[in-house]
Amino acid sequence: MTDALTGEPLRAEPAAGSGGPAAVPRETLRGALELYLELHAHPELSGAESRTAARFAAHLEGAGATVTRDVGGHGVVGVLRNGPGPTLMLRAELDALPIGERTGLAYASTVPGTMHACGHDLHLASVAGAFTLLADSRDTWSGTLLVVGQPAEETLEGAGALLADGLYERFGTPDVVLAQHTAPLPAGTLAHGVGGPMMAASAALDVVIHGYGGHAGTPQLTVDPVVTAAATVMRLQTVVSRETAPSDQVVLTVGSLRAGRLGNVVPDDAELSITVRAASDPALARALAAAERIVRAECAASNCPRDPDVTYLSRSPALLTDPAATATVRAAHEREFGHRRVVDWPGSMAAEDFPRFAVDGVRAAYWMVGTVSPGQWRAARAAGRPVPPNHSAEFAPDVRTALPAGIAAMATATRQLFKETG
Repeated sequence: MTDALTGEPLRAEPAAGSGGPAAVPRETLRGALELYLELHAHPELSGAESRTAARFAAHLEGAGATVTRDVGGHGVVGVLRNGPGPTLMLRAELDALPIGERTGLAYASTVPGTMHACGHDLHLASVAGAFTLLADSRDTWSGTLLVVGQPAEETLEGAGALLADGLYERFGTPDVVLAQHTAPLPAGTLAHGVGGPMMAASAALDVVIHGYGGHAGTPQLTVDPVVTAAATVMRLQTVVSRETAPSDQVVLTVGSLRAGRLGNVVPDDAELSITVRAASDPALARALAAAERIVRAECAASNCPRDPDVTYLSRSPALLTDPAATATVRAAHEREFGHRRVVDWPGSMAAEDFPRFAVDGVRAAYWMVGTVSPGQWRAARAAGRPVPPNHSAEFAPDVRTALPAGIAAMATATRQLFKETG
């Protein structure tokens, strides 16, 4: 079987002695691949995932799910009841990123300035393929399977919106929630956490610094918000370097600074967009308090006419998986993929809102799926640079290997948890 657009073979079956997963049936893989290619070529931003949601819902319905649309926005919930047993929920994300794609792929994004640069299209296709496998083999498991297409993950809003719209009240509270995420690891490998958080706690905030504008030739008659913003950006770096213990993991990034339009005009306002990430929720709270204190103090030092506006856009806790569920899933993956293809994940300062689903006794299982082909490793090494990571305009998973692995990983984990979860 070949990729219809690239003409390259899809690795539905591992090479002899490779220790790879059992073969994904051709028709299952074909359907998942078609979904992946369509989603990659037609990405949609957070909160606007109507086409993506419709395509994902149609795939689930075709495989036998009872589907509800427009949950918590464009969210999709598929339900398959298969006798007594636990309830498991598989989650994948619908949204893309405001990044212009530079991969050169034949199926690259057709939407200017928008691409699936974090692998959500691969997540959706993998879960869709896994659902098809499970629906076609109901004699191997018993219980209730929920499949959720989550909107607005990139803004850390979608999980909360689904829960606020009655996800658990309407469809049942799961015993375990499962998800996987692409990572710059060798394609066909999986990685599990080893005790610490899989991903960081995170918060995003916008700051508006209010100055007093005027002519560039008479700066003494103004309160220059650009100077205040620049001082704020520099002082914010001390939150990590001078206010955070070296044993803590904290990252603070000012990703955007916007002020003025002309060189001869001092603007009235300057805007900063800030993200703060930490390996623990207490460390995040301390860093946020320090950041807000610095913003306000710099504005006071500049004699700004008004206090700054500080708006918290989103916040998500650290992603901690359940030890027992993780042990169960990792053991199943090692049997399916072989020990050499299942490795440790040291944790990451990336963040997502999946932890919000693990409330009130709901346990979480989460792992990483490698996406990088040998050719991509060689090209990066020859160029003297890292492999393009998630959120890069050049992010391009090796779908020929990563998609079958993602399907097999999710189906294997789900079957095993159905057996061991009571």
